[in-house]
Amino acid sequence: MKVSIGIGSAYYNGEDWDQLVDYTMAADKMGVAQAWSAEAWGMDAIVPLAYLAAKTENIQLGTGILQISSRVPSMIAMTAQSLDTVSKGRFILGLGVSGPQVVEGLHGAAFAKPLSRLRECVEVLHIALAGEKLAYEGEHYVLPRPGGEGKPIRLSQPPRPNLPIYLATLGPKSLEMTGELANGWLGTSFIPEHADVFFDHLRAGAAKAGRSLQDLDIQAGGYFEVGENVEELIAARKPALAFTLGAMGSAKTNFYNDAFCRAGYEDTAKEVQSLWVEGKRDQAIQSVPDEMVLLTNLIGTEDMVKERLNAFANAGVNTLRISTGGDTWPERTAALDAAMDMINRASA
Repeated sequence: MKVSIGIGSAYYNGEDWDQLVDYTMAADKMGVAQAWSAEAWGMDAIVPLAYLAAKTENIQLGTGILQISSRVPSMIAMTAQSLDTVSKGRFILGLGVSGPQVVEGLHGAAFAKPLSRLRECVEVLHIALAGEKLAYEGEHYVLPRPGGEGKPIRLSQPPRPNLPIYLATLGPKSLEMTGELANGWLGTSFIPEHADVFFDHLRAGAAKAGRSLQDLDIQAGGYFEVGENVEELIAARKPALAFTLGAMGSAKTNFYNDAFCRAGYEDTAKEVQSLWVEGKRDQAIQSVPDEMVLLTNLIGTEDMVKERLNAFANAGVNTLRISTGGDTWPERTAALDAAMDMINRASA
């Protein structure tokens, strides 16, 4: 099983940047397969990867995710080609629709119909990366602009028809589209024991394209930490899960919460969300069940973590995406090294 990590966070502002670079360089030497940069309203997902491309040798560098509403597809394609060049073919283009609060509040774009917008964006990207002239007529994107002086333009960089595109999706229809169009899936809110909630739709989409689920790189995982004080480890992860259930999106639109509902946790998911929205955050955190924390992460005693590793592998996860603990960057690097050693031994 391959391992991937996240760089910074969705709200990362560049603090301790040099140490984060050292951490990523160490991960590269450890054999970590991929590093993903996120973006919300902190650092963007592109610039950090361009810098890291010059500092690393083997690790793949992916956007996890690039928000499609903040850029037009042609610029996404040009940026992807440029990053693929400076990384010497190590770039992965990860895309997602984000949520209404960011799309409408920060970018001033419409969030309505995110699924059809994502499909059209990927279709335009396939045209651009194949080296064809950009001529497209959709509901969201029309190239060239009607009634103007523009004409179909071919990007001047060398074509990259095989540049991998991964999608971060959660809803049934968007998962089906991922199986149909993408090279990989960036999964969240994932419980291996309920993998069918995601995989049934991914599999159906892959079948539409004459493929199977095995043709996709399936990425999922969680926080990774071995320790004997299991109660303390669980308590430390509850705030993050409560935030996911209650604040990742608006009170009306929370794809993460919806995914947990489909996995059989509807009562809990809705209760935590309601408490969070009402401002009762401590109660929301306390309402997260221990079971949900344990199933979505890889924490506990060594035997417990080994069991979770088997659960993710048996469910069909190809790449385990993990985050590790530590109060300082050297501690985080050591924790990642220990995690890699344990994962490699388990895989062997």
